[in-house]
Amino acid sequence: MSTRRAAALAVAVAVLATPSVRAEPESFTLDPSHTIPSFAVSHLGLSMQRGLFTRASGTVVIDRAAKTGRVEVAVDPASLETGDRLRDRILRGDGWFDVERHPAISFRAQRVVFEGDVPVAAEGELTLRGVTRPLRLTIRDFRCGTQPLTRRPLCGAEVGATVRRSDFGMTDWLKDVGDDVAVTIQAEGYRD
Repeated sequence: MSTRRAAALAVAVAVLATPSVRAEPESFTLDPSHTIPSFAVSHLGLSMQRGLFTRASGTVVIDRAAKTGRVEVAVDPASLETGDRLRDRILRGDGWFDVERHPAISFRAQRVVFEGDVPVAAEGELTLRGVTRPLRLTIRDFRCGTQPLTRRPLCGAEVGATVRRSDFGMTDWLKDVGDDVAVTIQAEGYRD
């Protein structure tokens, strides 16, 4: 084989072996049994009180090659649980989540921030009680693998932010219950 042909063959092999820069975006549907939004807020300055929502759904699209993505998450505030029925009833009421008039909490992001090949934040808007505010969710421990029972591709992460409840009209008991609320979402999503 001539040197010229060998060089052309080497270039062709190198081009074919190089992954495509234009990889397709990956779409994921959140698994509601493994996607659990929770919150923590100061009570009387003495302890952190915690709660969670048992119903959440959504989709995540990630384009690793282009370093972009989008997120849509919906949470049912009526699914709130804190471990105390009276407190849950109060928090579902009009001074707090007001679930009768506002049956959904939503987060929509058109921007996903990457560090290298890993998504580290989603920047978008949180709508709560009919009020929409900008919100940056930090993404931690983003990992992907295969679910051993279903054999389906799956990614997971812990996502978090701090929101001021007064920004969304939740002003009851501000002297006793903190204004800053730490929000954490353990999330897993199956690739579509």
